Amino acid sequence: MTVIVRDLRPETPADIEGFIRVRHRALPYVFFSPASVLHGLSLSRPDAHARKLVAVEDGEIIGTAQLGLAQDSPEPGQGSLNVYVDPARTGRGAGTLLVRTAEEHLAAHGATRLFAWVLDEPADRAFAARHGYRSSRSAHFLRLDLARTALPPLQDPPPGVELRTAADFADDPHPLFALDAEAGSDEPGDIATEFTDYAAWVDEYWKHPHLDRELTSVAVADGRPVAFSVAHTHDGLYTTGMTGTARDHRGRGLAKLVKNDSLHRARAAGYPQGYTGNDADNGPMLAINKWFGYEICATEVRHVRELG
Repeated sequence: MTVIVRDLRPETPADIEGFIRVRHRALPYVFFSPASVLHGLSLSRPDAHARKLVAVEDGEIIGTAQLGLAQDSPEPGQGSLNVYVDPARTGRGAGTLLVRTAEEHLAAHGATRLFAWVLDEPADRAFAARHGYRSSRSAHFLRLDLARTALPPLQDPPPGVELRTAADFADDPHPLFALDAEAGSDEPGDIATEFTDYAAWVDEYWKHPHLDRELTSVAVADGRPVAFSVAHTHDGLYTTGMTGTARDHRGRGLAKLVKNDSLHRARAAGYPQGYTGNDADNGPMLAINKWFGYEICATEVRHVRELG
């Protein structure tokens, strides 16, 4: 059978379903939905030159790629591509075709350095090396058995701190944007970003179809959010996104406070598992997740390739 690569057709339900099926088989610790895939497609800015590609064999989608340029980086030419092939359909050339198509597109639009996440498995890392990518930092996928693990007891907030939810900021989420921009700037990463576009943040994060504002916990002090733990839910699944604390309130246990609050309420709502991601270099957050009982279920390694 011949494998071809083409753009994902968002108007075709079978394409969306195939894209999600491959991603879930390759990354069972991350959940996607038709709404989240379409949401991602709707966000693309012209200067990102973003595309979602699919590899098709005999009418069936067996591989996917997501690629684009980093719009928020002060350094031009930073591109990314993430390629995933159905584990049961490897060895057919789908991955190579997806990489080649993605690289040609990004190079044509000025990319000089490409970043890609690769599962920390011998075959995946060998594939990346064959295509000229060198390994960089790592990140973990973690899982928590909410139904069986004894969570730490809920604690009262320290004096002057109040626990609230993101739903309380529905009329004006700008204070959450300010906190996200500050906390996110300290996250480990390969591409420097300048997080200043409030409207883009609202579209991408605040309006994300999986954002659960009721389960997103926020610590407020002096009238402003100083720590938060973002919750995403979909179809019985619960995952923690960003957990962060304002610089002037760190060292007070607020990250544990907000995450514990969200986890307790997620369990009370009937979610049996909790998922999250953690950069391997982020020791403080790894320690917090271990304290809660999270266990690493898989690891990805960031790879980079210089073009030209």
